[in-house]
Amino acid sequence: MDPPVRVAAVDCGTNSIRLLVADITTEPATGARALHELDRRLEIVRLGEGVDRTGRLSEQALARTFAACERYAERIRELGAEQVRFVATSASRDAGNRDEFVAGVRDILGVEPEVIIGAEEADLSFAGATRELAGRRIPTPYLVFDIGGGSTEFVLGGARPEAAVSVDMGCVRLTERYLTDDPPTPAQVEQARAEVERRLDEVAGEVPLERARTLVGLAGTVTTVAAMALDLPAYDRDRIHHARIPAAEVHAVTDRLLSMTHAQRKALPFMHPGRVDVIGAGALILDRILARVSPHLARGELVVSEHDILDGIAWSAASRSRASRRDADDR
Repeated sequence: MDPPVRVAAVDCGTNSIRLLVADITTEPATGARALHELDRRLEIVRLGEGVDRTGRLSEQALARTFAACERYAERIRELGAEQVRFVATSASRDAGNRDEFVAGVRDILGVEPEVIIGAEEADLSFAGATRELAGRRIPTPYLVFDIGGGSTEFVLGGARPEAAVSVDMGCVRLTERYLTDDPPTPAQVEQARAEVERRLDEVAGEVPLERARTLVGLAGTVTTVAAMALDLPAYDRDRIHHARIPAAEVHAVTDRLLSMTHAQRKALPFMHPGRVDVIGAGALILDRILARVSPHLARGELVVSEHDILDGIAWSAASRSRASRRDADDR
């Protein structure tokens, strides 16, 4: 039986940077592996602020991100993770000065940040979201999607991914391009909606959306919309994880968010401060995905997952650690 592996996973996206420290264990009786969470945290650093316009990571965004990395490095040392994997996604892929970002993270955390391509981002999201769904009699194939700040990933599959695509459609990017008033005007919303529909046409050319039987949504936009649909008095991860939200409720929440002012959104008891100004765009993306896919689903609803790319990174880090142990034993 493999001994436990303690790993640290960092997911650095356009809007947020997140940390998961976990033990990956093997059950003696079945040989099944399980993830036991020790710490999970999030900071909104808005690394991708302005990248769509300038093509570069700003000094202020880098400073915010490096400060969060310092705090994460301290926590990783406290918990004694033996393997650390740092994955960076859309904003750092797009930036002309990404070498500055890579060097800063390496100096702070001692690991090379992996600026992954969209296909790998999609695979990691799928692994993190679906590993615990096996055996729950949930119809497959799953269509897993992850709405980020700069891009959205789509993966279709059952036991493993079968088709995947990443498109440049995210809540920060859409907000900066179209939803500039407070609240956005109907014309701005219509422009943003048309952009999302164009991007979904691109997705349909790569991933057969009509084959999806269960829609699984990941990341902060999806969980925040779920919290609003469930009318939660505060953010409750346990209530949100694996909640099932009908398409009509997602649509109603989206309409409400797009009609609210910044102050009204900020006052919602479950709203993370860093999502206040981009949640309307994220909800619009979610609503259009569900409208496009719901006619094909076994049930016209969204399954919400709190487990996502961060969990997928942790699983992959554990696999690397075990491979390193085997190599050491061979030597």
